[in-house]
Amino acid sequence: MGKKVAIIAANGSLFDAYKVFNIATAAAASDAEVKIFFTFEGLNLIHKEGYKQLPIPEGREQIAAGFKKANVPSMEEMIPLAQEMGVTFIACQMTMDVMDLQKDAFIDGVEVGGAATFLQFAQDADVSLTF
Repeated sequence: MGKKVAIIAANGSLFDAYKVFNIATAAAASDAEVKIFFTFEGLNLIHKEGYKQLPIPEGREQIAAGFKKANVPSMEEMIPLAQEMGVTFIACQMTMDVMDLQKDAFIDGVEVGGAATFLQFAQDADVSLTF
């Protein structure tokens, strides 16, 4: 059986998005099974409108220009790429309930599940990360 990579995305800035999707796509490219559990502010990363306008930490605006200069793909490119590579996106049901969000608020292809569902996958993951 191949490697498993479990990622928890709990923060919602542009920097967090790049950390999450860079690791996820790198792991998927090395044939790992990758699942990302999006919770609390991390739900912004897969929100239909939120991911297009992720905040940049104050005082770090120059880094946005650095992403363009370095030809780093945008989130509009990274997210579908991760999905095409087989990365599974799981939106936290509890957080959705707390924030009164419905599945249709998120990009296509997102699964909804609880922490217990994700933990079943993560319990024997080779790599577990939180951003």
